[in-house]
Amino acid sequence: MLVIVPAWNEEENVGRTVREILATDARYDVVVVDDGSTDGTAAVARAAGATVLPLPFNLGVGGAMKTGYTYALRHDYAQAIQVDADGQHNPADIAEVLSGLAVADISIGARFATVGDYSVRGPRRWAMLFLAGVVSRVANARLTDVTSGFRAANRRAIAQYVRYYPAEYLGDTIDSLVAGAHAGLIVTQVPVAMRPRVYGRPSQGPVGSTIYLFRSVFALGLALIRGPRKAHS
Repeated sequence: MLVIVPAWNEEENVGRTVREILATDARYDVVVVDDGSTDGTAAVARAAGATVLPLPFNLGVGGAMKTGYTYALRHDYAQAIQVDADGQHNPADIAEVLSGLAVADISIGARFATVGDYSVRGPRRWAMLFLAGVVSRVANARLTDVTSGFRAANRRAIAQYVRYYPAEYLGDTIDSLVAGAHAGLIVTQVPVAMRPRVYGRPSQGPVGSTIYLFRSVFALGLALIRGPRKAHS
């Protein structure tokens, strides 16, 4: 089982994240995709025990994850899961998210599904509720957190992601999920609790939340316009 960790300038967090993952289960292989970092992310990740795939410049999460899924496909992994480098995804929940693959091709670790105290307000919350409602209809499943990056994929989903995994804003979450559903992949979610970043600070504030609202709706519109894409078996 492959754990893919996209990382951009996360030298303060990535080592701890890799060590936690490896300590959780010795069967996990960890690949850190260094997304054009200008700090010591690659060296720290390698020292912590991860295989590092360096990108020459910053492609964004979508580009980094497509690189990780390509690695998974070439090395014939049956399952792969994304865990963010910042420590917000708890490695102890990896097995729980993977358990969703028993009934689906894509399993999402959902922040708004009865576990934990993660919350958002204002325009960002409106956007997330709207996105979840629309994508739930597309995927024919009740989903509450379609922007979560904590998600697992089986062989069918890995092949689909290698074929099409968008790099634009929110493409790695919304667009990839809609494309997977259009391709006939089954989507489910399991509840998880998110943790705060140990170092660094995520972007927040009313202006940022309002921008998020409009950009997320735009990203969803693009995903729906693209229409169905055939999945590989």
